[in-house]
Amino acid sequence: MNQEKIIVIDFGGQYNQLVARRVRECNVYCEIYSYRTDLEQIKSMRPKGIILTGGPDSCYKEGAPTCSRELFSLGIPVLGLCYGAQLMMHVLGGKVEKAPVREYGKTEVSVNTSSPLFQNVSEKTICWMSHFDYIADAAKGFEITAHTKDCPIAAAEYAAKNLYAVQFHPEVLHTMEGTRMLYNFVRGVCGCGGTWRMDSFVENSIQEIRKKVGGGKVLCALSGGVDSSVAAVMLSKAIGKQLTCVFVDHGLLRKNEGDEVEEVFGPNGPYELNFIRVHAQNRFYEKLAHVTEPEEKRKIIGEEFIRVFEEEAKKIGAVDFLVQGTIYPDIVESGLGGESAVIKSHHNVGGLPDFVDFKEIVEPLRDLFKDEVRKAGLELGIPEYLVFRQPFPGPGLGIRIIGEVTMDKVRMVQEADAIYREEIENAGLSKNMGQYFAALTNMRSVGVMGDERTYDYAVALRAVETVDFMTAEAAEIPYEVLKKVMNRIINEVKGVNRIFYDLTSKPPGTVEFE
Repeated sequence: MNQEKIIVIDFGGQYNQLVARRVRECNVYCEIYSYRTDLEQIKSMRPKGIILTGGPDSCYKEGAPTCSRELFSLGIPVLGLCYGAQLMMHVLGGKVEKAPVREYGKTEVSVNTSSPLFQNVSEKTICWMSHFDYIADAAKGFEITAHTKDCPIAAAEYAAKNLYAVQFHPEVLHTMEGTRMLYNFVRGVCGCGGTWRMDSFVENSIQEIRKKVGGGKVLCALSGGVDSSVAAVMLSKAIGKQLTCVFVDHGLLRKNEGDEVEEVFGPNGPYELNFIRVHAQNRFYEKLAHVTEPEEKRKIIGEEFIRVFEEEAKKIGAVDFLVQGTIYPDIVESGLGGESAVIKSHHNVGGLPDFVDFKEIVEPLRDLFKDEVRKAGLELGIPEYLVFRQPFPGPGLGIRIIGEVTMDKVRMVQEADAIYREEIENAGLSKNMGQYFAALTNMRSVGVMGDERTYDYAVALRAVETVDFMTAEAAEIPYEVLKKVMNRIINEVKGVNRIFYDLTSKPPGTVEFE
């Protein structure tokens, strides 16, 4: 990404991806790095600005994540958020201590609108607070620019040195004017021109792919999901018939999905792709037999994918590159970008085996968030019905079945999910949701059907409203719709006698179950 960029330095906060996402909404490219990243490396990237994230620690305690004082004297604008704000003050000589009153949730903040950070922001604005420490004394040279009833220093700045600190989280949607504040920092204080646009990204990516691949042969791991589909079309535009798309039908797809993918991308579809469908259901079921731990399932599926691709590559002959639809959240959640803990190993990132028999893995979308991938798809001319189809994880139903994966469990969740999706669409609710699906829990319970005792499985229904998939709220589905779904699943799906609806938000949960 040879253009202006903002660097997010991660101190383990739960919103690190959101910070990067909000910066990109300002049409400025942004990447996340751990606080352990060497200062010389940061300087070599020549960022236009630096943002320090929140984190769960107390900056004044021994062993807490920290940064060098030099970071604040590079001449690069720095914005500290929550823990990042406290750390800035602590390192520069201010005082941070345990707050007499902890603030959590939506809080009214009074701001000084003459501050560059609060230009065009209301004098009293609602912000999201989440802290048990607070800035008791600002460092020398800093002016207090915001306060709340219980927090005397909700924001402070040293404008001459372009150093800014806010105790709240402008990156979350609960902060009503947070996007404006970040825009003020990125476009105003940092002077970014806003050149990060999807049309230029697609054009540049195609040129870079051609340069990297040269005359080599490329195999694309095509699942039929949004990410791999966009990657496949991008590669097709870049290198044409040098590309072969391999669709591994691992037996963990949604009902009839294998045939649907082949219909779109196969020889009779709208794209002139070299397309191979591999029926690998049995080998995946055998590998997953008796496996219950989610991370182990993901890694098994990831490795088996690679082995199938390697086998197909040998049949094609002399394949140099493997293409995957990896996106930025995959990287971060797999523990490879920033400081946050491993949330889950994505099959195409943390789930990859140590040895891969390809010259190189090409990931043209690895810098994009999900909504940016959709924009790239539209730029590539992919129809909206494909770009905005329901997301589906690479490990498929393997992570929507809690516990061991069996053919019978796959049948149950496929049928339940098909009914659920059909009724959501019939009710006209599908366009208002980010994602919805059925999962099979590992819980069995007693029921009565036809005057007989049953001891069957419970299905959990999930539906969330989200834009970027970094945060999500449970969708409010009308009770009558849920009741109809419940009746149909229990009556039509053998082996299921109980239905739950999952109300969990993200965080603390994830969209998928495993």
